[in-house]
Amino acid sequence: MSKNFIGLDNGKTVELSDALNDLLSNYQIFYMNVRGYHWNIKGENFFELHAKFEELYDDLLLKIDEIAERVLTLGHRPAHAYSTYMERSEIPERKDVSDGREAVENIVESFGKLIGKQRNLLSLAGDAEDEGTVALMSDYISQQEKTVWMYRSYLGK
Repeated sequence: MSKNFIGLDNGKTVELSDALNDLLSNYQIFYMNVRGYHWNIKGENFFELHAKFEELYDDLLLKIDEIAERVLTLGHRPAHAYSTYMERSEIPERKDVSDGREAVENIVESFGKLIGKQRNLLSLAGDAEDEGTVALMSDYISQQEKTVWMYRSYLGK
């Protein structure tokens, strides 16, 4: 078993980096969807949702950078083309959404997909003894579970 420059199994870092690039693709599409919701939101909850969506896309952008840098830390290249993101993302591109309820429902659905992928990464990283990725995924999951609860509460669920 050969190890990379941070002491992790090279074969396992390939699998981890691929899963992180998959996650990165989903984050990028989710980020653009939320930007669109922010720009196009209309209706009685405009002020509340416009601000909330900005808060969310700012957080997503930070996570996008952290995920890409984690791929680099593992010794691999992060995906960096929108064509790749569109091919790999399970989160669908959402266009012209101006209804607040629809946007929030899409956000909850997207978080569900991200959390599932992050749980899978948590398992892969644990198997690879990759504490850096474990810590990152653990932080994301705990933050996003609370966020999903709040958005679901907004929807009355």
